Amino acid sequence: MPTSTTEVPFSKTPPSLLPVRHCSKTAHCSGVYGAGIVVFVFALAVEAKVGDSSESSFCTESKECLLYNLTCTGNGYEVRRYEETKWVSVDVESAFMEMAISKAFWKLFRYIMGSNDAGMKIDMTAPVIIKGPDSRSMLQSSGFTISFLLPSTFQLKQTPIPNPTESSVYLSETPSMQVYVKSYGGWMSFISSRMQSSALRMALRAAGASYTTGFHYDVGYNSPMKMTDRHNEVWYLVEGKPVCSAV
Repeated sequence: MPTSTTEVPFSKTPPSLLPVRHCSKTAHCSGVYGAGIVVFVFALAVEAKVGDSSESSFCTESKECLLYNLTCTGNGYEVRRYEETKWVSVDVESAFMEMAISKAFWKLFRYIMGSNDAGMKIDMTAPVIIKGPDSRSMLQSSGFTISFLLPSTFQLKQTPIPNPTESSVYLSETPSMQVYVKSYGGWMSFISSRMQSSALRMALRAAGASYTTGFHYDVGYNSPMKMTDRHNEVWYLVEGKPVCSAV
């Protein structure tokens, strides 16, 4: 069953149970957690979550992709576990998801092309993630958070991340989390997002699964140049123990 919560990733006010950081210019999203062998093991785990796209059957257009562990498979969905991950993000208010993506994309693209305090070009990775509201009318303005995945080099705690030079662009982190995932083809849009998120909610309710409400993630893996065999996903955060079969 759905569970309402305000403790969500990509929040500028870090929640207590899902510790997302909106990284400051002095923090550089870096630091050491622990010492000795603990740090070494943790660093290896961090390196493993963003890696070679050859490890994915559907993330094929970039050198590196967001990797995950498959927990289990349900009726029309699967459960994945993602480790703590670093992103570069933009918040946008818009009545249409497509317009929000367009506005944010160019700001994020400028960041990876060198609009950062290091003047560094950064490789494009996949996926692009859009955090948006569940229920709204087509003409209702809503808040979206669009994020580019940072390459594996910057996922290490010891590696400073170039800070954005545009004030609306910021570095962010999502915590380790489990998500319910529904995959679909075609093009991501307001309509497809609404249909696919609704279908996933129905499948989760049928299975008796608990998940967060109020928002979901739309996840895209392809460039606009790819016309066929596109791969998109919709995610809901798992609440409690994941459920993979009907009760």
